[in-house]
Amino acid sequence: MEEVVVLIIGAGPAGLATAACLTLQHVAYAIIERESCTASLWRHCTYDRLKLHLAKEFCELPHMAYPSGTPTYVPRESFVEYLDSYTDRFGIQPRYDTSVESATYDQGKKHWAVLAQDTDTGVVARLTARFLIMATGEKSAASLPLVPGLAGFEREAIHSSAYKSGNGYTGKSVLVVGAGNSGMEIAYDLATHGAHTSIVVRSPVHIMTKELIRFGMTMVQNLGLSVTIVDPLLVMAAKLIFWDLSKHGIMRPKMGPLLLKSQTGKSAVIDVGTAKLITRGVIDINANNVEFHCGRQIPFDAIVFATGYKSTINTWLKNGESMFRNDGFPKKKFPNHWRGENGLYCAGFARRGLVSIAMDAKNIVDDIRATMYQVSC
Repeated sequence: MEEVVVLIIGAGPAGLATAACLTLQHVAYAIIERESCTASLWRHCTYDRLKLHLAKEFCELPHMAYPSGTPTYVPRESFVEYLDSYTDRFGIQPRYDTSVESATYDQGKKHWAVLAQDTDTGVVARLTARFLIMATGEKSAASLPLVPGLAGFEREAIHSSAYKSGNGYTGKSVLVVGAGNSGMEIAYDLATHGAHTSIVVRSPVHIMTKELIRFGMTMVQNLGLSVTIVDPLLVMAAKLIFWDLSKHGIMRPKMGPLLLKSQTGKSAVIDVGTAKLITRGVIDINANNVEFHCGRQIPFDAIVFATGYKSTINTWLKNGESMFRNDGFPKKKFPNHWRGENGLYCAGFARRGLVSIAMDAKNIVDDIRATMYQVSC
């Protein structure tokens, strides 16, 4: 048994940011991570050409800027290096290869009881904590759709987390399922490597440039303008840049891109050149579901499911009903999503990517300090 004041579960960007803030406030904590490294998703489950889709000023963790000379849109490798430097700077020492089996609140003892297994040795430890911070992230596990007949598909079918580059796909016919940022960028990467690429687009999506989103976020966050004012400007500019993509199977949502992100968590697609390849017919858009077992049949050599991720918190958190919905996301909307009951918090669940992590970490640590002060008085 081990007693700690604060227990952070997850050593991704949200967990590291919270640990750093606790360190600066001299609050004792422990941090556990199921993988063998920090930020495993960024290290092992992203494609090679990935860069942060938002400008670096919106993606900094608390109390540490990016090194001088860092590009505006940070490459994946540079972001991982930044996280490593961040971990070293604040002396963060996660307990790796430690998977949480259950977390239960003990009403009588007023603490959280957490069972965590060392995945190397199989030994299960029992930790108790006054405060419990969920920093496992919105992307705990790959989300794969249930596709009838997929088990009989004899060629390659992978989730986007397993995709690295278009090398090896030259001349092959590849279907990308999903038209979010990952799907669109993977399709571009495949096409530029000579693959015959198709995308399944099932929902309306905003296509934007990095510069447009940077402008919009600056207007909202730095100048305080309403998204209802900024969104029409972004849509108008996007129309001038990309023209009408509806004839290619891409429809715009009725809700503006910034409002859509804040209300639903669905991001605009940041174009890396995919739109031009679509209009030129290099990438084919299929707006319908693709059937392999009946009806229209389209042969593919490979399928990449860019269908996102899901939260797995509800599989082991036993007393989080007041904070989390059945899908593992907070019941409260941003910016009040981060605090639950009985010392339960979450960081990195605002569906705003890296943008809201610093805010979450600072809010959580300020609240913990205030609670501890009230108890001591």
